[in-house]
Amino acid sequence: MRLGRQRRMVLDLLWSEKSHLSARDIFEQLNLRGRSIGHTSVYQNLEALQSAGVIECLDRASGRLYGYRSDPHSHLTCMDSGSIDDIDVVLPDDLLREIEQRTGFRIESYTLQLNGRRTLEN
Repeated sequence: MRLGRQRRMVLDLLWSEKSHLSARDIFEQLNLRGRSIGHTSVYQNLEALQSAGVIECLDRASGRLYGYRSDPHSHLTCMDSGSIDDIDVVLPDDLLREIEQRTGFRIESYTLQLNGRRTLEN
């Protein structure tokens, strides 16, 4: 994949933010930082980076969010703020085998979507 100036700007922003951003967020943050880029260019570069497997895209009711990770991982979404944290979860082998037995599928990879609210202790 060719990594041109604009594509590099989008990728650098996602890596530095380490959060999930909408295309609009990316457009606004880049332009606030003096990195002139148009809406269309942001969308085109996000699509190219996602298609190449460099970044992830999460479809939400409020629209798409883009993240800096492309490796297998799970998400924890705060039901109050809507913030999304990337988490690495390893399910026990016996649970995976049980799921395989119940469904007739061989599990090759998985992603969990967990939803909750932050506790006062954290």
